[in-house]
Amino acid sequence: QVQLAESGGGSVQAGGSLRLSCSASDAYSFNCMGWFRQAPGKEREGVAVVSGSGRSTYYADSVKGRFTISQGDDRTTVYLQMNSLKPEDTAMYYCARYGTYSCSSGWDATAEVRLWGQGTQITVSS
Repeated sequence: QVQLAESGGGSVQAGGSLRLSCSASDAYSFNCMGWFRQAPGKEREGVAVVSGSGRSTYYADSVKGRFTISQGDDRTTVYLQMNSLKPEDTAMYYCARYGTYSCSSGWDATAEVRLWGQGTQITVSS
């Protein structure tokens, strides 16, 4: 069974940086991958995605200019570099893999995701 393994969560002060990593256990699928997050009492929301080619990326407006998503050389690992973190970025972050090579315009809908990671907590203190 294919799994997504996340790492890199933790606690940081506002203005700090963290990097998340997500690796797929299968080496043969180069699908759109990305990150969602869910804060307590809120719905899960899309953060950023990268296409299977690594050439196309999409971001939520709330993280544009601060977060950067990238693909590893093996194309089955995705990274999320988070800079200038804010307390409102505090959430559980989930790696997501889609069923298509390209990321669609509806990428931020949870229904588009075919496989989820278990989540990693990010806490930003003021």
